[in-house]
Amino acid sequence: MAMRGLRGGQSWQLLGLVSRQLSDTTAGGPPGAVACALRLAAAALSASSSSAGTWAGACLAGAWPSTLPLSRGARGFAALPEQAASDPMEERHIPERDGVSPEQRAKLARLRNIGISAHIDSGKTTLTERILFYTGRIHAIHEVRGKDGVGAKMDSMELEREKGITIQSAATYCKWKHTDINIIDTPGHVDFTIEVERALRVLDGAVLVLCAVGGVQSQSITVDRQMRRYGVPRLAFINKMDRAGADPGRVLGQLRDKLRLNCAFVQVPIGSEDKLAGLVDLVDRQAYHFLGPSGEQVTAVDSPAELRELVEERRTELIERIAEVDDTPGGVGELFLMEEEVPPAVLRAAIRRATLGLTFVPVFMGSAYKNKGVQLLLDGVDSYLPSPLDVNSQALDADQNEAPVDLTPSSKAPLVALAFKLEEGKFGQLTYMRVYQGSLARGDMIVNVVSGKRIKVPRLVRMHSNELEDIQSATAGDIVAFFGVECSSGDTFTDGSIKYTLTSMNVPEPVMSLAVMPKTQAATANFTKALQRFQREDPTFRVSLDVESGQTLIAGMGELHLDIYVERMRREYNVDAEVGRPRVNYRETITKRATFDYMHRKQSGGQGQFGRVAGYIEPLPPKEDGSPATGLEFENHIVGSAIPSGFIPSIEKGFREATTTGAIIGYPCEGVRVVLNDGAAHAVDSSELAFKLAAIYAFRDAARTAGPVVMEPIMTVEVTVPSEFQGAAMGDLNKRRGVIMANDAEGDDALLGAYVPLSEMFGYSTSLRSMTQGKGEFTMEYQNHSPVTSDKQAELAAQHTAARKTL
Repeated sequence: MAMRGLRGGQSWQLLGLVSRQLSDTTAGGPPGAVACALRLAAAALSASSSSAGTWAGACLAGAWPSTLPLSRGARGFAALPEQAASDPMEERHIPERDGVSPEQRAKLARLRNIGISAHIDSGKTTLTERILFYTGRIHAIHEVRGKDGVGAKMDSMELEREKGITIQSAATYCKWKHTDINIIDTPGHVDFTIEVERALRVLDGAVLVLCAVGGVQSQSITVDRQMRRYGVPRLAFINKMDRAGADPGRVLGQLRDKLRLNCAFVQVPIGSEDKLAGLVDLVDRQAYHFLGPSGEQVTAVDSPAELRELVEERRTELIERIAEVDDTPGGVGELFLMEEEVPPAVLRAAIRRATLGLTFVPVFMGSAYKNKGVQLLLDGVDSYLPSPLDVNSQALDADQNEAPVDLTPSSKAPLVALAFKLEEGKFGQLTYMRVYQGSLARGDMIVNVVSGKRIKVPRLVRMHSNELEDIQSATAGDIVAFFGVECSSGDTFTDGSIKYTLTSMNVPEPVMSLAVMPKTQAATANFTKALQRFQREDPTFRVSLDVESGQTLIAGMGELHLDIYVERMRREYNVDAEVGRPRVNYRETITKRATFDYMHRKQSGGQGQFGRVAGYIEPLPPKEDGSPATGLEFENHIVGSAIPSGFIPSIEKGFREATTTGAIIGYPCEGVRVVLNDGAAHAVDSSELAFKLAAIYAFRDAARTAGPVVMEPIMTVEVTVPSEFQGAAMGDLNKRRGVIMANDAEGDDALLGAYVPLSEMFGYSTSLRSMTQGKGEFTMEYQNHSPVTSDKQAELAAQHTAARKTL
């Protein structure tokens, strides 16, 4: 039987054939019927109607072909994977949402908001470059450290291209087959972790990129923790499969052991290292090769005979992992228990359910640099990551005592949007925004819920790295930007009819600071402008004034973080700054309870000052994760009117001000609970100032008797050195007061893990290179603040006293 062209209803007749064929197969039909039926659906709904007719005839005749018809893709000829069927097949994944029209549901179902995150040098930006190329957004590939000097599209900052690292997250969008994808490429260095944090806050899904040689590294663990914090489903992509020493099996084991993920391969490689030739998809058992100068031509063939045993073994492992978390009637779990064959469509649907449910992570692989596996990863983004319809977002209703409210991704609902990133552009402040509900158009009036200001949107753009593409409107699910609106990162915008706020992102505290000042008086104005701009853009960058020395202090997440801002100050504002020695951001806390009863009395003619406060201070218990408590808790336990209620806020303000200067070395005191239970006031002489001063002096007196200790930032350090330098590296870490936590061998290298005080890590990079002949590498990440030893505390106290005497 031959069918020479399918139009209109004939395609739907073929879909009926697909469903009947699937039923026949599960009832014991001919082998290969499922694959043929799904290929038939792909052909039927593609532009290649003549090949659909040929395939229909073959299938109906009982001849089950093993090769796949090709369809013109976004770039070059790409195989039509079974999961990439057209719109009607996608309908099964469109969940119902109240208030969302069928047209908008269809549009949202084809939208993905994803982030690409990883440890530094895992190939995130290289991967994004290939994605943009294969989706037609760029027309030439440029490398991060390419010889042409152009640099990758997403590294738009001059410093990024010079250093070969991503400093700021960059947004873009592209279209893959029927799916629109918004992508945010994030930095991999721990010093810029806030960029990952705020990206994951607004994204629906993510790709966790891992190096096939390095595996799960320190920042991989941090990124995974951030994804868990915001409940972001993710795919894992093992990159750099072409490198010598690539071992995807070891990386999979680390994902399971270090990150505690239920995960499995969805692909196996054809060849390894420099002989990597392609990939076999475990879901449909098809082999894919990437041909052409840039891997743009994807061909699908039967899996190689020598790999079929491995393919079946890995596919069984994949099914077992899915069966553990899938209890859908007729799903993988049920078929696995009945020892029946799991059709590709059923397996694919189960992987999607488990991924969205955060119970499974599919593991892809390839080499972005060698142009292998990227198109299949894009198919995975389409098939397994959520659309805005699959994500349940909540806001807090300020008019209802911050009661949680479910948001609906409807363009007809009142606007709710979150500003998650700020940049200073040539046209003013550029604000990145995620629209969660409602719609936004150029010229609309919107309300900043935090400040209460009503603002007009002058210009609305979609970002493509550093390029701006004007748009007229945006609807729920979109990630856009606009100019000329003064706001802060984390502000919520509405249309004014509701007063909803969205929870902001987690912002880590800075761990080190530098004293900076402009070299010339003429540069002071630009110096101030630069610091103000950097503070608005980066919540982890803080500026303060040392009251005793009069110096301006900048604080951040590490040496590289602050060095980048000093360099940006020079390039963007023509400010050459003098930089002091790095300072560690110590903290102070107390270890036992102490009482206070302080009376502030001053009489100098006329109205005097009088205020008495009494109570106790005590240490706060540790947080749930075991880390030391932070901040100050104030509790008012006064019964009666010993102190008029109008003075209580001033007393609390006094205690909070007192904690900014500790009793030992003058650093902030944290993890303290202050309980006020008595006091006295004078009818004439008591005032807000008197009670504020009484609280300050009371805290200082009590803190000296409450067992004060100094806390220093502790860093998680991972060091990789050749085995012959293992002893020297361990000895050096011990000299730096490090505690060795791990000592593993990986091939010819030794991997050391340790907790080391930040104060001992300055200059470590130079030291490590000299002791390992330039072959050693290390990464460092903030762990927590921990008490210093008694001799170190005495040394710091002596230094503080000596410094005060010289002022």
